[in-house]
Amino acid sequence: MGAALVAGVVAGYAVALPVGAVATYLVGLAARHPWRVGAAGALGIATVDGVYALLAGLFGAAVTRLVEPVAVPLRITSAVVLVVLAARGALAAWRARPSVRQSVVDSAARGADPTTTDRTEVRSSLTARRAFARFVAVTAVNPATVLFFAVVVAGGTLLPDAGGPGSAPASPGLGLLGAALFGAGAWVASASWQLVLALGGTLLGRVLSGPRGRLATALASATLMVALAGVMLLGAS
Repeated sequence: MGAALVAGVVAGYAVALPVGAVATYLVGLAARHPWRVGAAGALGIATVDGVYALLAGLFGAAVTRLVEPVAVPLRITSAVVLVVLAARGALAAWRARPSVRQSVVDSAARGADPTTTDRTEVRSSLTARRAFARFVAVTAVNPATVLFFAVVVAGGTLLPDAGGPGSAPASPGLGLLGAALFGAGAWVASASWQLVLALGGTLLGRVLSGPRGRLATALASATLMVALAGVMLLGAS
């Protein structure tokens, strides 16, 4: 059973390490919000990865057969959601410019630290709970994650006894304990990497803590997300 845990860790890193649209959105959001918000978003991504790995471990190739017919609609939905989030993030950052300038003036008049006051007022709109739910939703509509885990289980790439040409056709997955360990390993791997990305975004936000810096990171993140959404749409066609 230790092999299932190790396989989950390896598969989890294989899914999490490529920096795609969701990871880009996480870094951009963490740069504009407190650490707890970025960390909650990171754990939202990891939770979906862990659940998908658990399902793949339980049902193996059956997951692939279930998801493949709706893979294209899910990919299109994912791309549309990312475009909407990119637009909302960019618009919110753009609208925040006048309030940011005014807060700096007010802080200076009160003798307070304008950078601290500015950051708190602009970043207070998104809570950790909402960030967690948002990233769960964005990650859940991506069919590639569950398909990858299902291929790992059914194809026997990391678990030779779970699938592959030499395995029994009647064995659809890893069993309850094996699937739980596989899912736990994937969650740990994904959470560790997503938290690193969130921390990087937080540190970036501290370096670029001024109004122009936050606006630049928001627009850059939105632009990259739209570009990656376009790639997803091309892949669905």
